[in-house]
Amino acid sequence: MNLTLKIWRQKNSKAKGVVETYKLSDVSPDSSFLEMLDVLNEGLVEKGVEPVAFDHDCREGICGMCSLYINGEAHGPDRKVTTCQLHMRMFEDGETITIEPFRSAAFPVVKDLVVDRSAFDRIQQAGGYVSVNTSGNTQDANALPIPKVDADKAFDAATCIGCGACVATCKNASAMLFVSAKVSQFSLLPQGKVEANRRVANMVSQMDEEGFGNCTNTGACEIECPKGISLDNIARMNRDFLKSLVVAEDK
Repeated sequence: MNLTLKIWRQKNSKAKGVVETYKLSDVSPDSSFLEMLDVLNEGLVEKGVEPVAFDHDCREGICGMCSLYINGEAHGPDRKVTTCQLHMRMFEDGETITIEPFRSAAFPVVKDLVVDRSAFDRIQQAGGYVSVNTSGNTQDANALPIPKVDADKAFDAATCIGCGACVATCKNASAMLFVSAKVSQFSLLPQGKVEANRRVANMVSQMDEEGFGNCTNTGACEIECPKGISLDNIARMNRDFLKSLVVAEDK
């Protein structure tokens, strides 16, 4: 495959970025998108040109690091895959591919295609945990019966890898799909109910503080999510958040 790549290059967070064009030939259609970028960078290094910086880690669709905006879509044209799982056979020979970092004020560009997603870390630190002390009094996992429907929903929410595709694809740069998934994975289980009200209030507050936009129910986040996280989680989070406000007023 012969490709023309238009890639966002930005030296650092304070520099002005530009789109630079690169030609690439003999790309295997069976290679992954990140492998294609590896080939590009090897060629750039050989020419004495600084390689393109992009995030990656596991390359197995688990870590959520490979946050690229490809031809106007988070993680590219395929569905329910991360960029590292995207293969070049999804593109046409001779095609021009535009590659950008995820765009959001809460995800500032660090360099080239790398963005700072530490805002997600701070949201999780605000309440995405269970603080019940089980040391010395640990129960067997099967000792606490949980309806299968609730367990399945909690597991589905927990599959969120925090990649930020929901933010990148939302016209408001909303993080509500991510936050609601992290709230739901706890609120659906008994272990998470102890501090449920405080958790949702703190995480939503931190989300707003980070500067993410609000949800306007366009559903783009669910479509682009590589794990197919459902919008039902946003509805659940909204209900839990309103409940937390009522409980706080009662106190």
